[in-house]
Amino acid sequence: MIAAVDHVQLAAPPGTEDALRAYYADTLGMTEIPKPPTLAARGGCWFQAGPVQLHLGIEKDFRPARKAHPGLRVIGIGAYAELLAARGATVTWDGDLPGHRRFFSYDPVGNRLEFLERDHSFG
Repeated sequence: MIAAVDHVQLAAPPGTEDALRAYYADTLGMTEIPKPPTLAARGGCWFQAGPVQLHLGIEKDFRPARKAHPGLRVIGIGAYAELLAARGATVTWDGDLPGHRRFFSYDPVGNRLEFLERDHSFG
């Protein structure tokens, strides 16, 4: 039986770790966590915020997915969107999910991320 999602793996092209760190740590406010030594040799970087982990792995022939993305629940989505925009991230609001406020953003290599919060004023 599945109990929880342990992490989400996204891909990135070789040599982009510094740009990924700037986005995931500095812009999103996540904490970089160490990769096990045997995996660190492959490149990439891992990040965590609370119980949520995003792993960025290096892929030689990287192409960002057009639709696939992790959906990240946030608290205070309006203020968080303002913070991301002030730090230079794109914020594209989308009102198509009933009962939620959500926006999309893209990391420096083109990975799509969804940020959402339940809208408690929704019926």
